[in-house]
Amino acid sequence: MTQNSARTGKLYMVGTPIGNLGDLSPRVGEAFAAADAICCEDTRVTSKLLMHLGISKPLVRCDENVIASRAAGLVDRLLAGETLAFASDAGMPSVSDPGQALVEAAREADVPVEVIPGPSACVTALVSSGIPCEHFFFEGFLGRKHGDRVRRLQRLAVVPGALVFYESPHRIVATLEAVAEVFPQREVAVCRELTKLHEEVLRGPADQLAEELRARGEVKGEIALVIAPPSEDEEAGIVPVGATAADPDEALREDIRAALEEGEPASAVAKRLSQKYSRRKRDVYAMVLDMQ
Repeated sequence: MTQNSARTGKLYMVGTPIGNLGDLSPRVGEAFAAADAICCEDTRVTSKLLMHLGISKPLVRCDENVIASRAAGLVDRLLAGETLAFASDAGMPSVSDPGQALVEAAREADVPVEVIPGPSACVTALVSSGIPCEHFFFEGFLGRKHGDRVRRLQRLAVVPGALVFYESPHRIVATLEAVAEVFPQREVAVCRELTKLHEEVLRGPADQLAEELRARGEVKGEIALVIAPPSEDEEAGIVPVGATAADPDEALREDIRAALEEGEPASAVAKRLSQKYSRRKRDVYAMVLDMQ
């Protein structure tokens, strides 16, 4: 411990349940009880949590719109000897939630920071999906416009692992349509209302999941989306970002030509090469028929 940290307070970064209060750890209550004040994303949400714990503390709103501007003042309080706790509405602070700016400012001021681990929708979705997750990349929320979503997904195609996103129920169908456009052959899991009473995990190709959810008319609840890692064939065809890509149709046509010369049935060619090139099977099949 440095001389400065010996006379300062402490910052607790507190993980909170993502839907089930039974996941609340004893350390959460201890950290809140020890704090002189609690910084939070939404005072209404955190006040309910404190009521459940039987704890009363001053609350300081620190959502993503104000936390950067308030970080310096909060660090001054920590340096003066106060103990502060920070909690987002659900899950781990700083993970697609406010908190990182405050931790960075506290670290730079040599203020002790202690993390109280808690549930994370990202990791919970990965495990619940059953999709291979030895390696994964967490993106958070995609853009609101279709073109922005597609372009970002195309850049993420080089990631050699599962992809994890958060999405609102109002945009999940549109996002799945973008996923189907970029990753038509990959398995996808829609994880909805995790740890809650109506928890649901749907798995399948993105276009099928989009159709199923569209048919419901209205989708409710918080959603995490998991996309499977690329197959070996897909990885072999991935061009690194910044590299010059060959004409993908030309390479596909060469493979179709070679398969037809070997007498492989058209349907088998379409199935195999659609997976290799991450293309829709019906599109590849049409190319095969044109080249027969």
